[in-house]
Amino acid sequence: MTPWVRSNPQAPPPEDLPRGAIVGLSLAAFGSGMSLRVMDAMLPRLADEFHLTLGAAALVITVFAVAYGLAQLLFGPLGDRFGKYRVVALGCLACALTTASCAVAPSFAFLLLARTLAGATAASIIPLSMAWIGDVIDYEHRQPVLARFLIGQILGLSGGVALGGFAADHLQWRAPFILIALVFGVIALWLLVLNGRLPARAKQLRQGEGSAFARMVSEFGLVLSLPWARVILFTVFAEGAFLYGAFAFMVSHLHQLHAVSLSLAGQVVMLYGMGGLLFAFAAPLLVRRLGEVGLCQWGGIFVTAAFLVVALADAWWWSVPACFLAGLGFYMLHNTLQINATQMAPERRGAAVAAFASSFFIGQSVGIGINGQLITLVGTTGVIVLGAFGVWLVSWNFVRLLRIKRLTQA
Repeated sequence: MTPWVRSNPQAPPPEDLPRGAIVGLSLAAFGSGMSLRVMDAMLPRLADEFHLTLGAAALVITVFAVAYGLAQLLFGPLGDRFGKYRVVALGCLACALTTASCAVAPSFAFLLLARTLAGATAASIIPLSMAWIGDVIDYEHRQPVLARFLIGQILGLSGGVALGGFAADHLQWRAPFILIALVFGVIALWLLVLNGRLPARAKQLRQGEGSAFARMVSEFGLVLSLPWARVILFTVFAEGAFLYGAFAFMVSHLHQLHAVSLSLAGQVVMLYGMGGLLFAFAAPLLVRRLGEVGLCQWGGIFVTAAFLVVALADAWWWSVPACFLAGLGFYMLHNTLQINATQMAPERRGAAVAAFASSFFIGQSVGIGINGQLITLVGTTGVIVLGAFGVWLVSWNFVRLLRIKRLTQA
């Protein structure tokens, strides 16, 4: 049994969680990460098959991110009302169906619709999992636990890029969706079993009065009324726009500029996830040595330097260490934002984390959409350079605001 660490020290001693409860959520995050990034490496293949520009093909990423972001407005309150763990389990089941629909898409228009549904259903997984962990793990121990949970997402992001690149070179573009749908199906069944074994206190059901829509508006209104919550939401929106707005075109950049295969380019970009894994394992040490301010400051510097190397290097192999460094830097910055998100409205944690994820993914969709248009003017090199300086600006501004917040609380 895994000990359940109390988030409320005044509450009676809690029961233990069933073994594998957090691992199950991490596996669900793995499926979500794969679904999110599997199309990055396949953009050139889709552009050729459907006779599109690279920017137009990138709509398969944009619509997923838009749907993912907007659906948070629904799943946050649903998780608070019906139990976050249960909603995640049912969300995985829905993901199996929507991902399978991508595999049978007869046209690009149908694929866009299927990817929209896939993004909407995937919205139930990572934010609610983070919020549930926030419910059962106290703040002092939460960052390392969240980092370990995010190992699943990190591996999923890396695996999705690598799988997409391999499929683009050696398989049909539909093949990855079949595999991901099967993964979601198995995970959903496991989570449903685990949910039945959770102690009552871990299910965190909360009754509400009035209509579901009125409760949803009230939940998010309370979150947005908090000044620090607005800072976090704006920061993560900008982070998503600059970082993933450029990252989505990184495989295409290596393929087009350095003439490497999509498989090799996908494997290189996969090292981004390996940098994230280093952070996950080293999180306790990094948190102690650097603190929140240091993590954000150095995380932004690492991402900026890495993106500039990828964009401007005259040989593709420079991108190997650069992608690794970018992953480490991103998770140093983003994990700190996540921790603040889990604590910015403790009584409305499901809605707060949902708003956080919504801002992040809507930011991604805005960044990808803008860069898809800019590529015809500045190329992939230009959009990656823009992303590099944008991430540095986001990091610098958040460090400044974090220091001000600490001074006012002292």
